Amino acid sequence: MESYDASQIQILEGLKAVRKVPGMYIGSTDSRGLHHTVYEVIDNSIDESVAGFCKNILIRIRKDNSIEIEDDGRGIPIENHPKYKRPALEIVLTELHSGAKFDKKVYKVTGGLHGVGVHVVNALSSLLIAVVKRKDGFYYEKFEQGIPKGGLKHVNPQDWGKTGDEHVDAITPGLDTDHGLIIRFYPDLEIFETVDFSYQVILERTKELAFLNPQVAIRVIDERSGKEELMHYEGGLVQFAEYLGEGHQSLLKETIYNKDEIEDTVVEFAFLYNNSTTEIMQAYVNNISTVEGGTHVTGFRAGLSRAIQEYAKSKDMVKGVESITSEDVREGLVAILHAKVLTPQFEGQTKSKLGNSNVRGIVQSSTEKFLKSYFERYPNVAQTIVKRVLMAAAAREASRNARELVRRKSALESGNLPGKLADCSTSDPAKAELFLVEGESAGGSAKQARSRDFQAILPLRGKILNVEKATDIKTLSNEEIRNLITVMGTNVKDNLDLTKLRYGKIVIMTDADVDGAHIRTLLLTFFYRFAKEIIQNGNLFIAQPPLFRVQKGTKVEYVYSEKEVDEVQQRLGANAIVQRFKGLGEMNPSQLWETTMNPETRKFLQVGIEDAAYAERLLSILMGEKVEPRRRFIEENAKTVENIDA
Repeated sequence: MESYDASQIQILEGLKAVRKVPGMYIGSTDSRGLHHTVYEVIDNSIDESVAGFCKNILIRIRKDNSIEIEDDGRGIPIENHPKYKRPALEIVLTELHSGAKFDKKVYKVTGGLHGVGVHVVNALSSLLIAVVKRKDGFYYEKFEQGIPKGGLKHVNPQDWGKTGDEHVDAITPGLDTDHGLIIRFYPDLEIFETVDFSYQVILERTKELAFLNPQVAIRVIDERSGKEELMHYEGGLVQFAEYLGEGHQSLLKETIYNKDEIEDTVVEFAFLYNNSTTEIMQAYVNNISTVEGGTHVTGFRAGLSRAIQEYAKSKDMVKGVESITSEDVREGLVAILHAKVLTPQFEGQTKSKLGNSNVRGIVQSSTEKFLKSYFERYPNVAQTIVKRVLMAAAAREASRNARELVRRKSALESGNLPGKLADCSTSDPAKAELFLVEGESAGGSAKQARSRDFQAILPLRGKILNVEKATDIKTLSNEEIRNLITVMGTNVKDNLDLTKLRYGKIVIMTDADVDGAHIRTLLLTFFYRFAKEIIQNGNLFIAQPPLFRVQKGTKVEYVYSEKEVDEVQQRLGANAIVQRFKGLGEMNPSQLWETTMNPETRKFLQVGIEDAAYAERLLSILMGEKVEPRRRFIEENAKTVENIDA
């Protein structure tokens, strides 16, 4: 046994702790964590805007895998700190839990009190340069892996770009002001799995911020591709709600909006109703997306339900249904909620759920009070909403039998599995994999290729129903969907129970062509609308079958895109034979196992929800009933693969 004494106790000084366990601060070191560093810097600029000192933010993705965020706010102070005798800029960028957001004198409302934002970005960057713009010129300082290099320096306005430091001189201010801040950083490859910034991911996050903060204009430029977009939405949350609901027809002539302040908490929301069967609910606290909800969401839903229920009863409109539930109120709802809380308490550093208990009562009271008054002033709007909710209640009661049928046929309760399922032998869900394949031909090949111990095959006939356009009754009456739900074992929507999931991996395995992509999209739509928890829990995957088989002599390579075929042919030399697979059914079992199903050699994509607002809007546009938004999206993005990578 190794000795354990006082000499083995370590203290990680400065930012070393961040580099030691980066996941503790940014969630992960993959693409998601990489983009989180960008948001930390942008959020500081947004805080300046909320405080009233910043009107423009410029974000540039550079060709050298760096990113630059510039704003026209006040800039971080460059004077020496009276106590620590060092430039405030250096302290803010190197000392954990430093900043001006703790006593609420400089910034009243911010994203939280963790105090580890831009320090973390600095610690996880191979190089970071901070530039403060002042009337008398530019003040800048360089940092390598969080360590100051060379101290704070001053350059006259006319001498900027002539410092002799190539990294500093590469920074060219894009905002025509004599004040502001520029942060340019290079993510450290020693830390991150990838340093490839996604223009689309950054664009959608900043688009949310532009909607939430109509006082600021945000421009995103990708210098690698030449793409750029300016976002300035003076309509704020109203415009945001209409943007997210674009794929369906609103039932209201105007989006309902209110802003209120109670006990230092600002409650702002906008919502509308459409004829879809789903809810789109985006909630934020101090500009931070709370994807897991929290007390503010609970309060809003309670206030909305109470106001609608009481109005319906007071006008004697509740006839023909047993009751109005929160589920009925949420059907067809598109809502944006933004709470500004003085001292937010988030669950975890990633701040995905609000925990302040008092916020629920504040939001509920504000919502209920406003809507009761609003409904009395606009009875036509109130009646339209109540009729929509009553229709949802009637549909819910009518679909109860369909859901009960699905529940009764649940594999865990009755063992009544569909006959076409080729189940696996393992009884351990963590090891079991369910492959969803299209058609009997592909199903037959997959059944022969699989490992019977842990891989199950469920063939699906044709293209399943587009659940975005269908009612719950129609969806749950569809034989293919009912078979899928039965095999999963979890049931769906509010009745979904992840503990009953029969397979740790559910794999969508379709042909590598347009039809296969369409079937995959229909299945993804089903999972997102009816079993989102399976996605959020990391159980849904997409198989990656090859498009081509290239062979010369005994050398064989599988190719996954048309772009790679020429490269492989050139590498293998003349007379290489190229075979294009029209579908999974054309591959013999050994080829399908080797390329797509063997855990040792296969490639899976894990399905996740990177940006909930973007996912909701994209699904609504591409799978919804309105044709014009879909046509416009296709025209704008048909040649941009990244933009349609859902």
